[in-house]
Amino acid sequence: MPTKLDNFNQQQLKKDLPDIQPGDNVRVFQKIKEGDKERTQVFEGIVLAKNHGKGISSTITVRREISGVGVERIFPIHLPTIEKIEVVSHGKVRRAKLYYLRAAKGKRARLKREETKEVTTTTEKAAK
Repeated sequence: MPTKLDNFNQQQLKKDLPDIQPGDNVRVFQKIKEGDKERTQVFEGIVLAKNHGKGISSTITVRREISGVGVERIFPIHLPTIEKIEVVSHGKVRRAKLYYLRAAKGKRARLKREETKEVTTTTEKAAK
């Protein structure tokens, strides 16, 4: 039997989230309030980890290197200030947590890109 807290949490969940996996290169758009102005800040990087499942407390850890310094940010996925999350590309990985990328330099820090297979519909096959 769902409680009031469960019902409230269900209302707060975002419905239009892409499938985010570790190794994906993502672009996170977050609303930043500065004084009385509001702007959108973009943070692009590699997803190192996905934590806390699919609930209201689920987070992703995104890493990016800026001027030779590694910067990591943890984003709660269902945070109201997150406008959208775009998946730029998928990386081919065999781990759930990619913390080894913190110490990796050069070629070792790169991930292989996963090929995206285009699905042809039955009407396209019939037209050929």
